[in-house]
Amino acid sequence: METDALQKEISVAFINDKSPVLDEICKSLTTSGTEILFRSENIKDGLFQLSALKTLPKVCVIDLDFYDRNVLAQLQELRTQYPAIKLIAHSDIDEEKTVKALLDLGFSGYVLLSDEIEKAIEIISNGKKYLSAGIMHILNSHLQ
Repeated sequence: METDALQKEISVAFINDKSPVLDEICKSLTTSGTEILFRSENIKDGLFQLSALKTLPKVCVIDLDFYDRNVLAQLQELRTQYPAIKLIAHSDIDEEKTVKALLDLGFSGYVLLSDEIEKAIEIISNGKKYLSAGIMHILNSHLQ
């Protein structure tokens, strides 16, 4: 991350199935000064936890089964209720249909599980968009 002042400004929430990978990501983010506000395992619980916060996270990282149509409806509800939160999809799904659906919902980023989530959080919290190289390749091939 760039500076200590910037790091202290970044707050993150995670909506993600339990994962040892996520445990390591959270440890690394906390060590670097990023505030982890909560971790929930599903959108319903995430919405409940968001409603209890006085200050919303700057970024919410979401890794769920994006093939499930119900998840897309729940994500739309999250986006509608909390439009100011920057959303990052963190997934192993690299299909164009899924990527486009999430970007259409207003996600600011899409990071494949093997990519650097910390970099994406920093970039998105500064108002920019971030897409993994693998995702950019999919979108570029679609636009040609």
